[in-house]
Amino acid sequence: MKYVIVGGVAGGMSAATRLRRLQEDAEIIVFEKGSYVSFANCGLPYYLSGEISERENLLIQTPESLAARFRLDVRVEHEVTAIFPETKEIEVSHGGKSHRESYDALLLSPGAKPFIPEITGLSEARNVFTVRNVPDVDVIMQKLKEHPRKAVVVGAGFIGIEVAENLKKRGLEVTIVERTPQVVPTLDEEMACFIQKELERNDVQVLTDCSVTRFEEQGNVLRLANGKSLASDLTILSVGVQPDSRLAEMAGLKLGLRGGIVVNEHYQTSDPDIYAVGDAILVKHQITNEPALISLASPANRQGRQVADNMAGHPRINQGSLGTAIVRAFDQTASSTGINERQARAAGLSFQVVHASGKDHAGYYPDATDLLLKLVFNPQTGEIYGAQGIGQKGVDKRIDILATAIKGHLTVFDLPELELSYAPPFGSAKDPVNMLGYIAMNVIEGLSEMVQWHELPTELAQGKQLLDVRNKEEWQKGYFPEAVHIPLSELRHRLGELDKAQEYIVSCHSGLRSYLAERILKQNGFTVKNLDGAFYLYQAIRPEELSYPQA
Repeated sequence: MKYVIVGGVAGGMSAATRLRRLQEDAEIIVFEKGSYVSFANCGLPYYLSGEISERENLLIQTPESLAARFRLDVRVEHEVTAIFPETKEIEVSHGGKSHRESYDALLLSPGAKPFIPEITGLSEARNVFTVRNVPDVDVIMQKLKEHPRKAVVVGAGFIGIEVAENLKKRGLEVTIVERTPQVVPTLDEEMACFIQKELERNDVQVLTDCSVTRFEEQGNVLRLANGKSLASDLTILSVGVQPDSRLAEMAGLKLGLRGGIVVNEHYQTSDPDIYAVGDAILVKHQITNEPALISLASPANRQGRQVADNMAGHPRINQGSLGTAIVRAFDQTASSTGINERQARAAGLSFQVVHASGKDHAGYYPDATDLLLKLVFNPQTGEIYGAQGIGQKGVDKRIDILATAIKGHLTVFDLPELELSYAPPFGSAKDPVNMLGYIAMNVIEGLSEMVQWHELPTELAQGKQLLDVRNKEEWQKGYFPEAVHIPLSELRHRLGELDKAQEYIVSCHSGLRSYLAERILKQNGFTVKNLDGAFYLYQAIRPEELSYPQA
């Protein structure tokens, strides 16, 4: 068999090395149009600050090392310009010359390319860059030698956040411009606000609901949609990526959503002898079962191995992806898996949301830090749709557990049963993941009724009364102006101060004591709901609506 692979890095090289392990006698050729066939593109932002200090650390394998270990014929700076499915050939350009190469099976792993918006003056700009590969970063590093002072990052997705953090660590004045109302659009608003606050705490200016409409003075001035302008010595465009499916389109292969290559569960395109993996293909989102573009390294590596098995006659099924991802912003980490609340609503799913706040390890052990988790689930079946986490430490562990739970088809009823490793330096006897399960079970079984932070103003306008059961010291640090204050420890003795004809919404700091108050009140004949996430969450997302005692 003769296998030809177009594109290296995650998907292509995973497939090539797996094919060699399966078929020692096969001919395997990899064509890579760039100079580097195997590099750590996820590490590129960290090279900008020097956190990854050596450029060579970004280069994982070379054509020579791949030839020595796997007997692969890797040809860099060879661009595949056409596919001829009828003759099972491709056209390859190198050094100004072209030739045709035959194949028995062809794998496309072209990846994605940065989306470049049509902005007036962009073509004349001399200081606007993207971050997608090693040459991109080489150019930016050269620009940084000119000691720029002001940098603008257009786009507040994962890459934009990482680039902004690392440029700031390098000493630049950094502004992020994001056209949506929040940073990290894969998160829901109340979770994303923690990342924005962390950016601002580190003197990164964040402009949301804002877009760049024009570049002036060769990119040194950015005009914004709100009429204001920004000076910039260095601008990074990070507004998303799009499938690099030009070859597939020219070959007549079927394309779908946003130009993604359509593949079946075995990664075959509309031509059964041509396969495709990575950022250029459409995958099935495991929650919605709808086609999705998920540009992440982990799925691409998995797909590369699976497609090699299929090409070599060992059937593997693509079971879909969850889009599990994580990003660091200075001392805060944000992670997500599955779908968020907005996506669940857009998909028309029946869903409920709960939040659980806690510590990354036992609170009594030194250096415990805050952790906030959010769960989106089916209130009838307990199916987990998605989860999000924010915190300084331990977020990766919890979201990985929840992503594994979704992959394993566990429900919220299984979460309390998870036996997670515990010792004071590492976790809690009741881990926040366990607590998510308990809270969701209480909702499903009718023991607790939740009001979400964004529902609170409407609920109060309809006549419900807010009851705050925090202690006096907490109250004096900030409070809901419309709330009645009765500490939980006094509640049973002060029930006579409350009106059973009045509907109440109970809040505390995190939601635990308010749940205890909810159970007390309900069993005494009151109509009560619990404010999910409580004061801690509401203060993060709507601090201007709270009152603070005069010093």
